[in-house]
Amino acid sequence: MRRGAEKTADLMVIFGITGDLARKMTFRSLYRLERKGLLDCPIIGVASDEMTVEQLVQRASDSIKETGEDFDQKVFARFAARLSYISGDVTKDDLYDDLTAAVKKFKRPLYYLEMPPSLFGPIAEQLGKAGLLEDALVAVEKPFGHDLTSARELNTRLHKVLREDQLLRVDHFLGKEPVIELEYLRFANVAFAELWDRKSVSCIQITMAEDFDVSDRGKFYDSVGALRDVVQNHLLQVLALVTMDPPAGAGADELRDKKTDVFKAIQAADPEHYVRGQYAGYTDVPGVAADSTTETFVALRLEIDNWRWSGVPIFLRAGKSLAVRATEVRLFLRRTPKLAFLPELTRAEPNQIVLRIDPDPGLRLAITARDDGTWRPVNLDTSFSTPLGEPLTPYERLFRGALTGDHSLFARQDSVEETWRIVQPLLDNPPPVHSYKPGSWGPTEADALIRGHQSWHKPWLEKAP
Repeated sequence: MRRGAEKTADLMVIFGITGDLARKMTFRSLYRLERKGLLDCPIIGVASDEMTVEQLVQRASDSIKETGEDFDQKVFARFAARLSYISGDVTKDDLYDDLTAAVKKFKRPLYYLEMPPSLFGPIAEQLGKAGLLEDALVAVEKPFGHDLTSARELNTRLHKVLREDQLLRVDHFLGKEPVIELEYLRFANVAFAELWDRKSVSCIQITMAEDFDVSDRGKFYDSVGALRDVVQNHLLQVLALVTMDPPAGAGADELRDKKTDVFKAIQAADPEHYVRGQYAGYTDVPGVAADSTTETFVALRLEIDNWRWSGVPIFLRAGKSLAVRATEVRLFLRRTPKLAFLPELTRAEPNQIVLRIDPDPGLRLAITARDDGTWRPVNLDTSFSTPLGEPLTPYERLFRGALTGDHSLFARQDSVEETWRIVQPLLDNPPPVHSYKPGSWGPTEADALIRGHQSWHKPWLEKAP
């Protein structure tokens, strides 16, 4: 946890505790925190389903076991003892009367909203009306708006009852260990810090590839698309951590100030440097419109107009039904001059720094060696899990950060609005969508986007030793 974190919450209230996110992530993550001795407050679940506390405990047990998590009955018993439940309509006063009675003896509750974005405003307003927000924190899951205008409108609505320092905007990518380690990797190691700018880096590629399709999320995904789903939030947040200057202090706002500085230096994206794709068969998915032009793949070019990165092109790509599942950041260093001391005047291949975020987080340094008169690549690889041990999972870290008031793991209003500003022209003037074959690397038009620079590289996948 960063120094300067706020006071610790003494109660967690989870709106939507019977939902899909709770089944897949919430119960498991809280159980893991319990096992590690990092959970120390009661938990009130809120949802519309009529059920008893005993039924909620059974649901929690079933959910944890379904994830494949090692199940310790003693640990679960401690976790289950923290649970209570309130049912009702989150838009009606009756629910908040019951909640007031349950919350009144606590000083600093955390309200975690695992709810559709359309309910963020109504729930916050009801909590304010009931007088339950004075010293509270409120965490909301993405998406935070669907464009710049809606993000600003939602911020305005929430700020009528909440201060900015009470609001935690959740992006689970910010809870991933290698994403967090970017700050330390860059600034704690001179070997990297001295290379990390336009003098040494010729271009940056960030890839988020998924080898699965939209599955049963057709109705949701068709209203969102890849740009809104993963670029405006996940990939731009990663880009900021890759390219920001060192924070001036250990407080959360020092970190978020530097990230926002990066966003402000990025000009709005140009639709001329944007490629959209849709995998063949997408329109056959239940819930997807037969004539849908929603993108399941995007590739775009950005530039950061500041002293550190001016002139360095940045290429982002993300998509579903691609060849592999992998998320990585790849920095290409500039070429050396021609090596006149060799029998043939030649140049070595440029070095690369690769940070693998998923799967098996790790770091690769790609260098070049001469072997019997032939250039060959030499990769220096390390897996973070080997020397550092098993990290907290993203939601473990986010729940822990929310409960302890560590705001560094959450997006601030200005950065959210800046990232929407960056992608807004792509939403306003989207180019045609190109079909691509499932299991490929997306439409071939994405290759033209990067012409004249390093070609798209396949992600580093082999498990580091």
